[in-house]
Amino acid sequence: MLMRNLILKTSATKPVQWLVRKTFLFRPLVKRFIAGDTLEEALVPCQTEINHGIFVTLDYLGENTKSEAEALQAKAEYLRMLDAIAASPASKAPRDVQTPFGPLEATNISIKLTQCGLDQGTDFAIKNYVEVVERAKAHNSFVRVDMEASEYTQRTIDIVSQVFREHGSTGTVLQSYLHRTDDDVDHMIELGARVRLVKGAYLEPATVAFPEKAKVDEQYVQQAKRLLKAGHYPAIATHDEKIIKELQSFVESEKIDRASFEFQMLYGIRRDLQENLTKQGYNVRVYVPFGDAWYPYFTRRLAERPANAFFILKAMFKK
Repeated sequence: MLMRNLILKTSATKPVQWLVRKTFLFRPLVKRFIAGDTLEEALVPCQTEINHGIFVTLDYLGENTKSEAEALQAKAEYLRMLDAIAASPASKAPRDVQTPFGPLEATNISIKLTQCGLDQGTDFAIKNYVEVVERAKAHNSFVRVDMEASEYTQRTIDIVSQVFREHGSTGTVLQSYLHRTDDDVDHMIELGARVRLVKGAYLEPATVAFPEKAKVDEQYVQQAKRLLKAGHYPAIATHDEKIIKELQSFVESEKIDRASFEFQMLYGIRRDLQENLTKQGYNVRVYVPFGDAWYPYFTRRLAERPANAFFILKAMFKK
């Protein structure tokens, strides 16, 4: 956790931002995690994933729009994503999977409420969000609201709950490292909405989030088991093989249908594990990000896997 926090803190400094954005050293790593600058570029790896039997969630990178005009531009891109997916082979599922909500969509989208204009106003953001959800419903798709820093957690839970009750076709993300997440898991189970469970990637104080990796892992496993037993097609998002094996054993012992949930992983990380789980008959979905506002996402991925930082440092000092 110490290395993770160090990376998150230093990545916010201007010299480090310049180094990452402008030098050639980081380009291969950026391309590993980011599917392209444009929607058209990102749809190519989406189709590749589907051809390998893996489902996709497509994410247009960006957060905290500075104006209503920026938020409206982001909303327009979300709508374009849904239309483009529906018109492309990426809308064809690699296999038929029935969920409590109907057939499982091959490619859905992930959005952020601050990208919808939450900082400009709650009602404004909800209006944009609802328009995207309604377009997704028209295409028999689904909209996942990514969870952001803890200052947005309650607002996100409240807004997603309201929109789900009124429109359906949406769900959100819960972060296990937050002290509050046990209660949020209970709420989302009662609500009946789909949850993606992650450990958490933002830099948060100990008053808000557990700082110890072991405690976060413990929370994650306990919450994942509750969602697997009582949730509504939960997404178990982790690359941790130890945790995955424990949850596989739990699924078998509790006789949980493998079609009732999915594992989720990030584009560019552990392709071997993704393919292995797919071969075992599990549903696997890959989070495929694109767009030029990639820096915050990239640094969070780097912090989750500090070995990548050492790879870059080694390259910098090679003759």
